[in-house]
Amino acid sequence: MAPMLPRALAIAAVVLAGQTPSSAQDFFKGKTVTLLVAGTAGGGIDIGARVMARYLGKYIPGNPNVVAQLMPGAGGIRMIDHMNKVAPRDGTVLGTVAPGPIIEPLIGKRKIDYRMTDFTMIAAMDKDVTLCLAWHASKFKTIQDVIATPMNVAGTGAGSSTDIYPIFLNEVMGTKFKVITGYLGSQETIIAIERGEVDGRCGWGWSSLNSTRPDWVRDRKVTYLLQLALEKNPKIDAPLALDFAKDDATRRMMIMMFGPLSLNKPFFGPPGMPAERTAELRKAFAEALRDKDLRAEAVKTFGDDLDPTNGEAAQKLIADIYATPATVTERLRGILSK
Repeated sequence: MAPMLPRALAIAAVVLAGQTPSSAQDFFKGKTVTLLVAGTAGGGIDIGARVMARYLGKYIPGNPNVVAQLMPGAGGIRMIDHMNKVAPRDGTVLGTVAPGPIIEPLIGKRKIDYRMTDFTMIAAMDKDVTLCLAWHASKFKTIQDVIATPMNVAGTGAGSSTDIYPIFLNEVMGTKFKVITGYLGSQETIIAIERGEVDGRCGWGWSSLNSTRPDWVRDRKVTYLLQLALEKNPKIDAPLALDFAKDDATRRMMIMMFGPLSLNKPFFGPPGMPAERTAELRKAFAEALRDKDLRAEAVKTFGDDLDPTNGEAAQKLIADIYATPATVTERLRGILSK
């Protein structure tokens, strides 16, 4: 048995150095890691996934090919269902989604057979502020105008932020948003706004707006009506919805609704992913998100430097959201089911 001791010590030394044996490191070698995007081409999460795909492979052990693949539908729930029921649980398929589906199992009207606490959070590229905004040619210039007069906004599906945020705000702030739903994704809502089919959109991330329509920002083609987040972005001239909370219960509902915005462009694996794969991917994403070239491209694309959330912190935030008292979630579910 003595001849085996040096090899055992060598393996132990590698592990203690923060590495894994070659069999684990080589798992991804020659494979493709697919980033499933719950949206359409050109949307904010699609662009974020494609930026990530260009850099991630060199930080994953074995340097696999990384590709972004669109899987739109049902406001993001189609992709999550695929991750939950079909995707391999080995880390070769990851997903990214807008905030709405993260809390859909807690507040949605449809029967949902997933909970985001079951999934493996890997990282979130950024923290974001979501906006309610109006096309510059519309009559809506402040949120008070929407409280006084009905405003048509484009929606992309029952589980999406574009649909649930306006309904929620109508109840707790007295706004009169009317959701025109059924648009496939961000690009279709952009066309609808430009054509005058709707007055604007409520539920559009600041980074997504910057990346998909920088000319709208630069040329002031939209009017910002309201910021939806836990903290106000000082670059945006619009009030914070949280400041309109009339009581503690309303404030807690807003925190539940807008908390997921701290996980902008999140990446997650399916339930039951091995701990070894989780650790490798979390480390790879963290390193990629520190890459100076990725950061420079992000500034150019999204108009701001990234403020990432690591996998452990993202997992905890999801757990905290799902631990919201039942009285709050029931009231919120009642509001959104009207």
